[in-house]
Amino acid sequence: MSPAHWIYLLGLAALIATVVARKNVVGLAVCGTFVTALVYSGSVTTGIAAVFNAGIVAARELLPIFLIIAIVTAMLGAMRGLGADLMMVRPLQRFVRNGHLAYLVLAVVTYLLSMSFWPTPVLPLIAAILLPAAVRVGLPPLAAAIAIAITGQGMALSSDYIMGVASGLSAQGAHVPAGAIADRALIISLIAGVVALAVSYLRDVRTKLLDPVVAAAAALDLAAAGDGDVRAETHGEARRAASGGGDDRDGGSDGAGATATLTAANPAGPDGEPARPGARARIVAVAVPLAFAVLLAVMLLGRFTSLVPDIDDGQGAPLVGGTAALALVAVAVVADRRNWLQSCADHFTDGIGFAFRTMGVVIPIAGFVYVGLSDYSGEILGMPDGAKGPALLLDAIGHVQDHIPHVPVFASFAMLLVGMVIGLDGNGWPGLPFTGSLAGELGHAAGADPATLAAIAQNGASWTGGGTLVIWSSLIVVAGLTGVPVIDLARRLFVPVVTGLVVATAVAAVAL
Repeated sequence: MSPAHWIYLLGLAALIATVVARKNVVGLAVCGTFVTALVYSGSVTTGIAAVFNAGIVAARELLPIFLIIAIVTAMLGAMRGLGADLMMVRPLQRFVRNGHLAYLVLAVVTYLLSMSFWPTPVLPLIAAILLPAAVRVGLPPLAAAIAIAITGQGMALSSDYIMGVASGLSAQGAHVPAGAIADRALIISLIAGVVALAVSYLRDVRTKLLDPVVAAAAALDLAAAGDGDVRAETHGEARRAASGGGDDRDGGSDGAGATATLTAANPAGPDGEPARPGARARIVAVAVPLAFAVLLAVMLLGRFTSLVPDIDDGQGAPLVGGTAALALVAVAVVADRRNWLQSCADHFTDGIGFAFRTMGVVIPIAGFVYVGLSDYSGEILGMPDGAKGPALLLDAIGHVQDHIPHVPVFASFAMLLVGMVIGLDGNGWPGLPFTGSLAGELGHAAGADPATLAAIAQNGASWTGGGTLVIWSSLIVVAGLTGVPVIDLARRLFVPVVTGLVVATAVAAVAL
């Protein structure tokens, strides 16, 4: 391998170690981008320009995620002004009577919806409708984020059983039926998910439920993420996350600050009790969930029946974001017909500010990772249009594949490790044809089933980059919509997810 390969790999290792140590990662990512580009090109000017180009590429790739967080935050802010957000979640409390049950309900609902539509498009629906109810009965926001990430970004995405995109990519290289890989990937993902959920429950849920007063305040903090005091508090959390100084509190918030937020969100009536929402709030509380329910119904009918046209892949997130934007306008009109134009602008500005304050730290980190991927490296390094950029990450993996012992158990865990390394790109799926090819070669040499090896690597790549372990993946959506620092969320997910993957791989190596 070239010096650029080694510099990039050292940078990745340093990045991961720094995140684990909860130290500053932005400066390291910027330096890693510069040094990698400098060593690869031999030009100082290319190295300097690569730092900026990497940020542009990363921002372009992450912009849809930032935008959907901003729009949903703006919609919730408009609903909060009417008190409709609290009315909306009251009917769901019959299903989430306590924090333990809320954890289970969130996990099941997220998994079922994510299996049909992929996790990212359904996250705003869960955050807008189910998450506040779960927090109000005592589930800490961090525990809610863990349940959502494990079942959506992990279990559902790693099997991709309904849409079948991931298994199709794996089958391209493994030369085995995609259905065989999908069946095995589903079993592996279920084992890994159940183990991860259990470990997280024992560590982060069972003994850390919120008492009723703190839970009510935390729910209002969650809903008011774009407003005054909470906006400043969130900015502080974002800065702590960027510097690695994340708070050790698991989803709770300061008691005095939460009480202030509670008072601001629900001004007291004449009798000292919170004022009751009016008729307009009731209309909004019914209309907004109904709009999203209709959207889900249309998507389901299009996928499983011929009653309506099927919605093309990739349209789920735009449809959810567009629905939330139209809901923002409608709620603003209902709340104040005279000033609705200014109200829409204010709420949208708050949403944009919230999204970039809490998640903007990932842009330089993702930019460094993209330097090692051929789909992006050419643009970052200023290569001519059409020129193939270096694939530093995949080249490094290919360099060590001949050193993997030809024993089924070793081959299985080697494929898990390769898949997790592939997932460091924050996606994981672009490398699935490569892991499929490697599974085919190792399977025949080690006497293992290539479909099983490909499914193991698919799980490793999807759980890591899909994501539950790297902060420059769609994990930032989960963190943003639940109001928790993304670094803290990734840190709390590491042990449960890795434990689940190790157990699932061991079972697959023996039984599948």
